[in-house]
Amino acid sequence: MTQFRAFLIFIMMFGAFSQTAYAALPDEVLADPILEARARNLSKTLRCVVCKNQSIDDSNAPLARDMRLLVRERLVAGDSDSQVRDYLVARYGNFILLRPPLQPNTLLLWLAPAIFTLLGFIGFAIFMRRSKAIQAEQIKPLSPEEQTKLAKIEQGQEK
Repeated sequence: MTQFRAFLIFIMMFGAFSQTAYAALPDEVLADPILEARARNLSKTLRCVVCKNQSIDDSNAPLARDMRLLVRERLVAGDSDSQVRDYLVARYGNFILLRPPLQPNTLLLWLAPAIFTLLGFIGFAIFMRRSKAIQAEQIKPLSPEEQTKLAKIEQGQEK
């Protein structure tokens, strides 16, 4: 039991001292801490087109590195955060944004989770209603022969 406790303590200490690792390499980091903070914040909102559901800040893909460098280049050139985001959207489309805007062409993307949840509830309700109907059909009243047989059994138990 003491080995198990030691293992748990080790795991808890490991978890306490671990930090999130970002993919930004030291040669990408800007000298200006304010610009670097802006670049990091932007990188967290942009999707890696190779990794699909990772931000370019978390991705180790070569294309994500190129995109991080591009974000930093645009910021150093004096672009605002929205100008950098607009530049990347113009280049890669709304897919690049981890939170795409609510537009007619992205409406299905935003509504799909609610639609599938609603369809799931409707399907479950139909399933439950049908299973109750099937159970009700399976329970049939006793035939006259079965009723007399049951009456005889009950009389025999009462005696």
